[in-house]
Amino acid sequence: MDNYSDEDLLPLSGIQHFAFCRRQWALIHIERQWEENILTFGGRDLHGRADDPFFTEQRGMVLVTRSMPIVSYRLGLHGVADVVEFHRVEDGIHIEGRRGRWHPHPVEYKYGSSKSNDCDHVQLCAQAICLEEMHQTNISEGEMFYGRNRRREPVIFDNGLRQRVEELSMEMHRLFNEGVTPPPEQTKACTSCSLVNLCLPHMTKRRSVRSYLEHALLVGDSINRQGV
Repeated sequence: MDNYSDEDLLPLSGIQHFAFCRRQWALIHIERQWEENILTFGGRDLHGRADDPFFTEQRGMVLVTRSMPIVSYRLGLHGVADVVEFHRVEDGIHIEGRRGRWHPHPVEYKYGSSKSNDCDHVQLCAQAICLEEMHQTNISEGEMFYGRNRRREPVIFDNGLRQRVEELSMEMHRLFNEGVTPPPEQTKACTSCSLVNLCLPHMTKRRSVRSYLEHALLVGDSINRQGV
């Protein structure tokens, strides 16, 4: 399809929410609802220390830039990359005001530890696609930094991961344009979600009419006995 316009751009950070749970993403990005828990608070604190839009320094052959604005009109996403390292190479891109050639290497910061799903990886890959589009280059890998173990983990941007980013971004735009919030679906992930009290996933467990009436009669009898 044709590239998206500025008016169509969605927050890139949302693709991580979307990969984790479409309903969570819709509650945040369509209904504008939010609640904190220890994971989101810790994440904001970690990002607060990493995010400095005026910070750029060179460490030998590496140029470190924080809070870098990024955009992809092909994906229709825009946002801010936590850290982008530019490694000095022979055949990289040119950076205004800097000598030599450089290759971008995105690094995303997370508060907890690595996850069993790919929601963090799709966010990092989306950042790489933005950087590729902006600088007309190719980026084969980046890194996740997890605050719990204070270690970096490499992420390879293979064809499978890139295709997943493409599909997720298209689905995000479709649901956003329709204004649709998917129904709740209770999973193990609900226990770590800050929006569980807004989402109410347990409401999907419907009882039969007979079971409901029997429960209501028992409650009514108990109240009557207490009132006597």
